[in-house]
Amino acid sequence: MKRILLTGWLWLLAVGCKEEKPAEPLSSLVPAPLPRVGAQTQGEKTREALFEVTPAEVHGEPVPDKALRVELAGEVVRLGAERFTPSRPEEQARLRERVKEQVVLVVPDADTFLAQTSELFATLRDSAREVWLLHPEAPVAYGLVLRDEQGFQAWLAEVAPGKLRIIQRQDGFELTTSVGKLPGPDANGPSVPVRGGKQDIATLRKGLGKLKGRFTTSEDICLVPSFGTEVAQAARALSGVYAAPGEPFFETLCFVYPTPRAPVAGAPAGQ
Repeated sequence: MKRILLTGWLWLLAVGCKEEKPAEPLSSLVPAPLPRVGAQTQGEKTREALFEVTPAEVHGEPVPDKALRVELAGEVVRLGAERFTPSRPEEQARLRERVKEQVVLVVPDADTFLAQTSELFATLRDSAREVWLLHPEAPVAYGLVLRDEQGFQAWLAEVAPGKLRIIQRQDGFELTTSVGKLPGPDANGPSVPVRGGKQDIATLRKGLGKLKGRFTTSEDICLVPSFGTEVAQAARALSGVYAAPGEPFFETLCFVYPTPRAPVAGAPAGQ
């Protein structure tokens, strides 16, 4: 009888331990690091090969028909023959009326920085029906959900898996999630380093594919460029969000811009 009771107790203990198997830690969701630069080659590598960027096709969406083209030129924007300086309240009001309920296509130049566009993007967020950003070298565009810094923080605070974002830095792209960043070839560097002074869109695309494979229910991603980034460079980065033409990894693409500075009392308009 004692042997039967002991056997039964041991069986219940084994079942209990099996049922109480701990869940995998959240850190297990983070994909493996991206491959090292030049890891696919064999033998000795030349210095040039280590910094060579793999060519990447430009992907995106067709440019929307009959969109209102807003061309960037520093702190000035052009709509056909009209010119506006959005940092000046009276011109911002006129611009708001021109873009109200319009499909707007933002056309970047080579030299306009994100820090110069805060009032423009705030106006477009509040007034335009849709906002698209044109790629500087290809006839494709990207539909954007615009968020300022406060809007981005509110988005991060939402209870949802993933919260994927691309932090665009001078030295490369940091791919960050709610459970940490995607490691790159250098644990102390960005997920996708700049190579030879150029963006590595091909590796960015691979990294985002890895994240989509782990965070399958995530439907949105935010591009967060440093405010000293040219808008054209940000537009180039958006190509990496697409696996193929018209096939983004994520349904919604958020673009974070600097919050406009509050006007100083008594300061002249535009300062």
